[in-house]
Amino acid sequence: MRAYASGIFPMSDARDDPDTFWIEPEMRAILPLEGFKLSKSLAKTIRQDRFRLTTDQAFSRVIATCAAKDKGRQDTWINSDIEDAFCELHRRGHAHSVECWEDGELVGGLYGLAMGRAFFGESMFSRATDASKVALAWLVARMRVGGFTLLDCQFMTSHLQSLGAVEMSQADYLVLLQQSLGRDYQASVVFSSSPASSGVSAGAGDWGALDGVLATGAGPVSDDFSSTAASSPGKLILQALTQTS
Repeated sequence: MRAYASGIFPMSDARDDPDTFWIEPEMRAILPLEGFKLSKSLAKTIRQDRFRLTTDQAFSRVIATCAAKDKGRQDTWINSDIEDAFCELHRRGHAHSVECWEDGELVGGLYGLAMGRAFFGESMFSRATDASKVALAWLVARMRVGGFTLLDCQFMTSHLQSLGAVEMSQADYLVLLQQSLGRDYQASVVFSSSPASSGVSAGAGDWGALDGVLATGAGPVSDDFSSTAASSPGKLILQALTQTS
């Protein structure tokens, strides 16, 4: 956690590589929460509630699937040490996952680390068309409703760029990072077994705020919703994505 607060993150050369390296790229990719690109087709998929979305219901499965070999991906950078560390961070309440389900099957998802008002996106996977895009849309909505300010994507990809990610220098990224973490994280990161005391500051984003919105059917800004909107998680997500702050 101190490493992430300093702007570096772990990677390995291969799934079965025992060595883990700390990475500090010259250029950093972030996805501005107000700049998420919502295509008409993706909005339609979300509005139709084709997928069922959950959070933190299958964290270990999500990271294991992200770490596994796949069609067109012969190896990954997530070795067993990184996987174990993130499962422990999840147990302590810092790492989170978003799961995308279809007909009871886990078909997409992502995971990452939440600190202060920043979320460090680590990896995502998709086993159905648009599943990872929908998971990312729900992540952005969750961050916007919860008061987060920085979505770190680490490296730019064409997939992330198509969804609104931008690239900046590491120096500029560090400025945004410190603004999002706040003074508590700039001074030190408290790391204990208690989620209530391990690095959580008064100004931290609220990961669970979206769950309250979905449970009550009330909009993230306005309670003026029709019964149809209130019964549709997808429509609430679309409002969270399109409302201006």
